[in-house]
Amino acid sequence: MAINDTISDTLTRIRNAGMAGHEMTNIPYSKMSESIARILMREGFVHDVQVVGEGIHKQITVAMKYAGPKRPVFSAIERASKPGRRVYVSHKNIRPTRQGVGIAILTTPKGVMTDDDAKRHGVGGEIICTVW
Repeated sequence: MAINDTISDTLTRIRNAGMAGHEMTNIPYSKMSESIARILMREGFVHDVQVVGEGIHKQITVAMKYAGPKRPVFSAIERASKPGRRVYVSHKNIRPTRQGVGIAILTTPKGVMTDDDAKRHGVGGEIICTVW
């Protein structure tokens, strides 16, 4: 199955696995998907991220994290920038997501990072998604 928007596919697979109460989910490998998953792990929204396989059979295995029985740690994962509508922000205009409860993930010239990291490094970029 060909996927045109790998970022949306990644976010949807993680969101659906959390809502269904699955322990793990597999995502087709891409550097961007791996970066997003690792940021979610670092920020405490998922339990573990591993890259398995080689070549075209590479996949990212994400172990989900729950706050209660089948209740994921995150409330929502929303895509901000889409292929038809890109959303950019300068480092001066980066605002806290949900009064600091959530995070925004950005692509910047220095790589994929959270809104707090981008503000600290003084770089802006494209807002990929928000998680809270």
